Amino acid sequence: MRSYQIKRKTKETDIELSLKIDGSRDIDIDTGVPFFDHMLTLFGFHAGFDLNIKCLGDLPVDDHHTVEDVGIALGQAYYQALGQFKGINRYGMCYVPMDEALARAVVDVSNRPYLFYKATYQRIEIGGLSLENVLEFFRAFVNEARINLHLEALYGQNDHHKVESLFKAFARAIKEASMIVSNDLPSTKGML
Repeated sequence: MRSYQIKRKTKETDIELSLKIDGSRDIDIDTGVPFFDHMLTLFGFHAGFDLNIKCLGDLPVDDHHTVEDVGIALGQAYYQALGQFKGINRYGMCYVPMDEALARAVVDVSNRPYLFYKATYQRIEIGGLSLENVLEFFRAFVNEARINLHLEALYGQNDHHKVESLFKAFARAIKEASMIVSNDLPSTKGML
């Protein structure tokens, strides 16, 4: 059972999160940031995870701490739920179109964090989510999950579509990378 529950409380956020990698898409998200909730719901659905997140954040300040801390908690939960990496596919890749927008995500569950992120936006925020914090979410997740992620909004006009295609592409790529495909550790080094 590849699952993990985490509670993370700081002076800025109070998070309860549960993740099951081999889930049935049981998803319940409440961060207080409507568009972020939408993106996390899409992420859980397209990754095939069970994902429950409740976050009380200092939203009167802004959404930064909420978005970053959810990324931290989700990355930690993913890392713990994976266990010893034995038998995983390790790599995953996906292109996702969303109307005129196209995003690409390439994942290596390598136990070495690295993020390449490229996206430009015309808007400042959507539904309470500051678009500059999309990068902060992915950076936090990558660092805590210890994965290598190359994520790029290749083109598009509508910022909603660009962000949504990024989250969906990431979900599909990490689903592929997380799949159990053998009994072996996916590295010639003998460890990740």
